[in-house]
This record gives sequence, structure tokens and C-alpha cells, in this order.
Amino acid sequence: MSIVVIGTAFVDIKGFPEEQYIPDGRNAGRVEYIHGGVARNVVEDIANIELRPTYLGIVDETPMGKDVLEKLRRHKVNVDYILTRPNGMGIWLAVFDNNGDVAGSISMRPDAYPLVGLLDEKGDEIFEKASSVVLQVDLHKDIVKKVFELAEKHHTKLYALVSNMNIAVQRRDFIQKFDCFICNQLEAGQLFLDDYSEKTPQEMCDILADKVVHANIPSMIVTMGAKGAVYADMSGAKGVCAARNVQVKDTTGAGDAFCAGVVAGLTYGKSLPDAIEIGSTLAASVITSQENVCPRFLPRELGIDVIPED
Repeated sequence: MSIVVIGTAFVDIKGFPEEQYIPDGRNAGRVEYIHGGVARNVVEDIANIELRPTYLGIVDETPMGKDVLEKLRRHKVNVDYILTRPNGMGIWLAVFDNNGDVAGSISMRPDAYPLVGLLDEKGDEIFEKASSVVLQVDLHKDIVKKVFELAEKHHTKLYALVSNMNIAVQRRDFIQKFDCFICNQLEAGQLFLDDYSEKTPQEMCDILADKVVHANIPSMIVTMGAKGAVYADMSGAKGVCAARNVQVKDTTGAGDAFCAGVVAGLTYGKSLPDAIEIGSTLAASVITSQENVCPRFLPRELGIDVIPED
């Protein structure tokens, strides 16, 4: 089996205050440069549970771009389909408060359009080997449409990854084509034009069960932070999964790790609730550190019965 991840790579510039964070003041602290981007994070998370994924993305020609490529290679990601182009990587600038939550951020998106040419040339070769594909749904429409075409041709399972929900909500017809769509509570509100911030998990679960049927979304998971996650599909299955009770240091990358765990579970035959449990484990391992990807796990620690390849 093979999981393919398609999306952008970023450089994350993260600022942490030394003392109490003052939103409109000058804050002394430290600044870190970290490899980021939701797709890049997801593929490294999958690699960190020894499942040898493939990444379709772009890096630039800077030392940081070369470092991103080399780190993925060290983690045994298949990097054969990564392009090197000017402006191929984005930048995410974020400031965190004392609780480890993002207090403010600015993002500069990269130019991902060269992936269209890559998919035209190598798409059949990539998809015929793939058991599932994780696609960043807010990429250029031509990229997304080409992925849908290849997935239909090769009967490949598709899972959605969201970087910019403002773009994703304009593509509701695209979301209907994914086997599972994963987002957080705020993003679900953007998608369904409502405010779910005060909903309990059970209330959110009931809402979601109704929404996926009427919106024709095959299955959907909504994460709710410390309240856990809820899921529903068009067959009527629904449920609530509790979050891990851990101490939060930095929430960056937790959603990406959750997505990686869910996709890994579903690709390797797990039910939706069991896949969410795997996602919750990976997310918890991220928020207890200041890394934006999960540490190393063996597949069997997560209930995935596969022997890692050398």
C-alpha cells in the first residue's frame, strides 16, 4: 500500500513570548524557523509512523528548500516527484501566546501551478501505485481537477486536506468528491454558514449527521480541540470521539497530525472511529511538544498491522 500527499511546503516563522504576551505591546521572546505547510507536515507525520509515503510538492532553490527536501528524504518519504522552482515554498509567520495558541499570523502562499505539468506527465505512474491520495483542496483548480480525473481513472481513494478554508468553501462541489473531508469546528462553520463555537460534541455530531446528507458529502470529521472530534457519513453512521488529556505546549501541526493518522487508519482498513483514535494519538503527541510533526511510532503501536519496509 502507498499513500500519496499532494500540496505545498512552507517555512514557518514562529515567535514565542518570554513573559505574559501583550497583544498590542512589544514582546521579548524567541523566534524559530521550522519546516511547515499542511501537506508537508502530513507527509512527514505519515513517514514518522513508518508508512513510506510519496510527496508531490515544490521546494525552492534556497538553502531552506534544500533542507526541506533532504529532511523528507531522511524520513524515507519518496521525493522523486518534488519539483524545485523559484517561489515554490510559502511562508507562515505566527506569534503564539502563553497558552501555546496562535495570537496572530500572516501567510504568503507559494506558486503551486507547476504541479499541473507534473501530473500531466507522471500522474498515471503515480496513481497506479497509490492506495490513497491526500489532496490539499485549496490548490489551483486545474491541479484539483487533474487529481479528480486521475483518481477516478485509477479508482483511488481521496482524502481532503485544508490549508485555506476561505478558498475551500468556494469549492463545495469539489468537497463532494472526497471519500472523507476533515476540518475543525471553525472551518465547519465557514462551510455550512453557521456558528458552532458554543456547540457541545453531541450537538455538533447531530448537526454534522444532517449536513453531510443534505450537502452530499460522503463522510466528514470535525475536530473540536480539547472536546475531541465528531464524525458522520451519508449512510447514517455518526459518533463522538474524546480527545487525549494532555498538557498543551504548542498547537501548531496538531490538525495535520490528526489528518495523517486518520488517513493512515482508513488506508489500512480501519473503521472511521478507529482511524480517528489514531489521529487523536498523533495530534496529542504534537501538542505536548514544540515540534509541528509527531515523533516516531511503529505502525503496530497504532493498531496498524504492517511491517515497516527497510
